[in-house]
Amino acid sequence: MPSPRTAGHDTDVVVVGAGPVGLLLALELRLHGVRVTVLEQLPAPTTESRASTLHTRTMELLEELDLLADLAPQPGPRGHFGGIPLDLAAADPAHRFAGQWKVPQTRVEAVLQRHAVQRGADLRRGHRVTGLAQHPGHVEVEAAGPGGLPVVLRCAYAVGCDGEQSTVRDLAGFGMTGDAATKELLRADVEGIDIPDRRFERLPNGLAIASRWPSGATRVMVHVYGSAPRERPGPPDFAEVVAAWRQVTGEDIGHGRPVWLNAFGNSRLQAERYRNGRVLLAGDAAHVQMPVGGQAVNFGLHDAAALGRALAAQFGGSPDRAALDSYHAVRHPVGRRVLTAIEAQAQLLLGGPESEPLRTVFTELMALEPVPRHLAATISGLDAPHPHHPADPGPSPAPLPAAPSIPSTRSVPDRRASMPQLTGKTALVTGSTRGIGRAVALRLARAGALVAVHGSSSQEAADEVVRLVEQDGGRAFALQAELGVPGDVHELFLALERGLKERTGGTDLDILVNNAGVMGGTPPQDVTPEQFDRLYAVNAKAPFFLVQRALGNMPDGGRIVNISSGLTRFANPQEVAYAMTKGAIDQLTLHFAKHLAPRGITVNSVGPGITNNGSPVFGIPEAVEQMAALSAFNRVGEPDDVASVVAFLASDDARWITGSYLDASGGTLLGG
Repeated sequence: MPSPRTAGHDTDVVVVGAGPVGLLLALELRLHGVRVTVLEQLPAPTTESRASTLHTRTMELLEELDLLADLAPQPGPRGHFGGIPLDLAAADPAHRFAGQWKVPQTRVEAVLQRHAVQRGADLRRGHRVTGLAQHPGHVEVEAAGPGGLPVVLRCAYAVGCDGEQSTVRDLAGFGMTGDAATKELLRADVEGIDIPDRRFERLPNGLAIASRWPSGATRVMVHVYGSAPRERPGPPDFAEVVAAWRQVTGEDIGHGRPVWLNAFGNSRLQAERYRNGRVLLAGDAAHVQMPVGGQAVNFGLHDAAALGRALAAQFGGSPDRAALDSYHAVRHPVGRRVLTAIEAQAQLLLGGPESEPLRTVFTELMALEPVPRHLAATISGLDAPHPHHPADPGPSPAPLPAAPSIPSTRSVPDRRASMPQLTGKTALVTGSTRGIGRAVALRLARAGALVAVHGSSSQEAADEVVRLVEQDGGRAFALQAELGVPGDVHELFLALERGLKERTGGTDLDILVNNAGVMGGTPPQDVTPEQFDRLYAVNAKAPFFLVQRALGNMPDGGRIVNISSGLTRFANPQEVAYAMTKGAIDQLTLHFAKHLAPRGITVNSVGPGITNNGSPVFGIPEAVEQMAALSAFNRVGEPDDVASVVAFLASDDARWITGSYLDASGGTLLGG
């Protein structure tokens, strides 16, 4: 039964807008037992990922809401300030979420929507707000539902999370201050073009940015120096983007197919107040700015988190009016400061030749340690009060009893949970289309890593492993390159770096698992020079040069795991040549471990025993019984047995282990 304060209301809070800001606000309110209805004019979620960057403060918030495992964020490239390189980790290098993280906005919205709805938020799509009226004690929100059917909702509070063209802001009479755009950046996602990637490339006629998306489309962004925003009824025409791109780069992209067109400028506008009676604003409805570096969406999510707590404090036995007032008092100054910093970036980024002296001075200042720390903290949100516990937030509200469909009403801080231990890491597992390699790829992905699945010949087999990873909620992509042939490592890393850049924006490789190998199965007297050379090329030479090549991509603290064999510890003359190659792997492990220790990179080898690789012999009960007898556990190994050992060595838990051979043979080496 609703409390007396909300008796007769259709809902406690109406949130207008089902973007990331509105959905996070709805989730926050539901976690405190507040009834919430979300009105969204779009009939279905957008497929456009306008933003893809999460910052340190946002990662903290999402961790507190227990969402990071679902989002699976990946570490992104170094940040920037107005196109000048800036390592965002400088804000707090020891922070577990230092730097920036990549998640498409479409995924953020999908995860937030699922959690909000599961916890009882009433999401109504296809509802366009047409009217809003405040009364003593309540607000009435009018909307046109599907088919134009009129809907009126009576609520205690209404919140506009409906973007820079906010209907709620206009209907409630919020004033805006600031400056209209003077510069404009055109952007488009274009299929069917093949152009070089560009990161803030300043050319004589303008600025060009290009990056390939995982979908295969290329996002292009272009600004012609001196060009002002144009008046348009909608997004720019593709012909306009093509002409600007040709003017700046000299390249023709007109043969491509645009799947999304957009333009944004350096508007700097802010609502005079974030609260007008029982109507409040958050995100782009409260402040309009250029979405440089992903700040706009992060900035808005922080608004939502702060407002959720403030609104929740109005329900229950003792409404806390001071908490609601604190929303404007805390977030408005933060907004003003962020808008100023973003406008400074806009001038550095979009300014023509006249801005070069300013860029030179800024670049010189970046070399002074306090400067990047200050700027990185501003972008990362670490220079502002934490939205869940800002300075002087007033007493914390007790959660209301949940609706019957909500299984829990614990307050948000009690909902913490650890991310999978490899979240944010990237991994390459060679030979991962079957057997141990396949199990390792699946295991690392379950632990949160983005996994490059490598196959030597079968693209279908690699794609199948990727499908299994994604079916389990993980992230992976397939690579194909034959090992043991000239140019093998170069070809593999070209594909690897392309795949990593498309998905993370960078080419860092945190984990390398050298698993690919070929068996001999030939009596020593019958081994030919060609067979011997093939064994060494795949099993020993390729891993050496894979490690050598990976070191240019591997950050300090990386992990290298080499799959050796129990045959380096006990004899089987049928595999003498193969065992020799695995002995070479153990030496590679030993010496590289010493070489890479100053960088905190660990190098270890894992020695499996008899492991079920799916070959026909494992379908013969008598043969399996004989092989099982060699193990202390009286069974043959399974790929997952070895994969778990590899995952341990790839984790931070194994940081004090390097240069080791880990026996993963199920006790085969213990003897009879």
